[in-house]
Amino acid sequence: MLEATGPLANLLKRDKRYKVDAYVFVFEALSFAQQVLGMGTEKASEPLDPEEPEEESSGGERHLTGQQLCEAIRMYALQQYGYLAKCVLESWGVSNTGDFGEIVFNLIRIKQMRKTPEDRREDFDNVYDFETAFKQSYEIEIPPVSK
Repeated sequence: MLEATGPLANLLKRDKRYKVDAYVFVFEALSFAQQVLGMGTEKASEPLDPEEPEEESSGGERHLTGQQLCEAIRMYALQQYGYLAKCVLESWGVSNTGDFGEIVFNLIRIKQMRKTPEDRREDFDNVYDFETAFKQSYEIEIPPVSK
């Protein structure tokens, strides 16, 4: 679990664009994508600790592209916050998918997330429009009036 101590606390002092909740949420959304949605391919190529031995591929972590993570974040936000998802994200300083990229690459810099050599910060840009992505369609059904 990601906590606002150590490297993350130092990051939050240096980069005040996003609240700690945004970092925790992105981390939770990654877990949701991997464990609940089964998204991603086997194992990111860069271990957190280069001295640490590689895990067996059968139990390794699953890697998501920037676009996949953005979609998982959208789904997780709607599941957690429903119609308020966009408002909640914006209250944390997140107003577009590029912000998710900034958060992810900040987490990579402090060694709380991993990346492959192919991953780029730009992979998160313009994945979807927030207004459209977090607008759930719904209909209120009015029961027929009996006479």
